[in-house]
Amino acid sequence: MIYYALPYMKESGMYSVRMPNKWNFSFDYFYAAIVVLAIYVPGIPHLYGYMLGQRKKTLSRPKKE
Repeated sequence: MIYYALPYMKESGMYSVRMPNKWNFSFDYFYAAIVVLAIYVPGIPHLYGYMLGQRKKTLSRPKKE
């Protein structure tokens, strides 16, 4: 969903802080979203493997009666 929203983020500039301002700080939501994608996409196999391990551990527990 972030990928599909990138053109809108770039066009609208929503949630971005531009200079000059009183803090001399600039933040661009478009580039922050690209960084999140760059970190998240390669991490998906690790996250999925962890989820499967937790599922296996939970399902292998004996049932309480």
